[in-house]
Amino acid sequence: MPEQAEQQEPGAGREFAGERPERALPATNAVAGVGMIVLDAAGRVLLGLAHDGRWELPGGKTDPEESFEATGARELAEETGLRVAAAGVRVLAVLKDAKGGVSRVTAAALAEGAEGEPVVTEPDKIVRWEWFAPEALPAGMFEPSAAVLKVWRPELTVPAVPAHCYPVVP
Repeated sequence: MPEQAEQQEPGAGREFAGERPERALPATNAVAGVGMIVLDAAGRVLLGLAHDGRWELPGGKTDPEESFEATGARELAEETGLRVAAAGVRVLAVLKDAKGGVSRVTAAALAEGAEGEPVVTEPDKIVRWEWFAPEALPAGMFEPSAAVLKVWRPELTVPAVPAHCYPVVP
């Protein structure tokens, strides 16, 4: 008796059925990360001086399967030695901008209850960490950090960064 061909749904066994092959698994063209606003007891903002002379908030790229809150807590510890639980990271908004043809998706987040003293743990990236009063922020800000700070306090004197802003409803 001849074997019967196994019946399958059209496209079964192929991921992204119906997609053109060049679009089935597109090249990466976006990066997701978190910009962390950290305040001291006096309400000053923590900024790091990068080797290129720009000031930036602590933060960085998300790992696969990682939440914005977990990313913020991890990056804060990795970059500054400060500790905050993921539950102590509050996402204020999600920003989307583009630089060099790459979409950047940045969660603007506030660290609530961070503990410790900031130290330079990645000297290849940051020269020093410094606290600044919000009304006396330095010039020469990393664009995603400026955008995050504007979400937190729209009246701040930081460069305007063209970005789509999606506030998180509390």
